Order: sequence, then structure tokens, then C-alpha cells
Amino acid sequence: MTSVPVTAYVGLGANLGNTVRAVREAVAAIERLPATQVVCRSSLYRTAPQGASGPDYINAVVGISTRLCAPDLLGALQQIELSAGRERPYPNAPRTLDLDLLLYGSARISSPHLTVPHPRMAERAFVLVPLAEIAPDLVSEAQLRATTGQGISVLQVL
Repeated sequence: MTSVPVTAYVGLGANLGNTVRAVREAVAAIERLPATQVVCRSSLYRTAPQGASGPDYINAVVGISTRLCAPDLLGALQQIELSAGRERPYPNAPRTLDLDLLLYGSARISSPHLTVPHPRMAERAFVLVPLAEIAPDLVSEAQLRATTGQGISVLQVL
């Protein structure tokens, strides 16, 4: 644990099963993590899969304040995924739940298990649009313009 809370952002997505419920339940599970509080949440967005096939995704981003260190937070997020039935049969496979640690304060982390900022977040409308909704200072207009053709629509408030 860190002595001072860190603001982090988590991307949520699901495209198998009851996707809206899966994302909402994941937010509730994040709220139950030790020394962690959800401080903001985006709307839910419907997006087409990127680099994969399968049904559309429901995506969102939450901002959290946490004292968990980044590796512990990642481990906790992966446990939430497993509890939701997440399997990893092949890269970009459809999933019941996907949780990505997008940003962890101003940290730059590169390890075999964790890269922060998330390495592909700047290429993905399903990350940038909901992140811009809750933290507009973290996403540039140029980044948003670069992802305009990716097909994203707001579904409802999370």
C-alpha cells in the first residue's frame, strides 16, 4: 500500500452475457477493494470490437482513489475478472469482463506484467471517449480526432 492515495483510471468492457450488468457489478466490486474509492464514472458506451470479432462491447471508465500499489491493484482487478468468468483462450477473445489499469497517477511502469499508461489506450475510442468524459484534461482533441472512425455511441449513465 502507498501512504498517500493515488488517482487511477480503470477501463471496463464486456461483450459476452449481460454486459451492462457485468460492467455495473465490476464497478461495485472495485468500490469494495481495500483502501479504494470510486470517485467518478463515465457513461456506458457501445463499441464495435477493435482488432477482433464478436458482439459489440459495453465500455466505461472509472476514476478511483486508491492506496493499493499498482501491481496489487492490477491483481485485484484480475481477480474481479476471474470472478466474472473471464477466460483468455486467445488474444482479443470475446469476454465476460475486461478491466484495464489505464493510468496510475503520473507513474510510468514497464514490467512483464504491467505497463502504465496502458500501451494502446491512445488508439482506442472506447477508452478515450469515456476517459475524456470524466477527466477531459487527460485526453487531447487530437487523440479524440484520431479515433473518430471507430464507432462509439453513448448508451446510458453508469
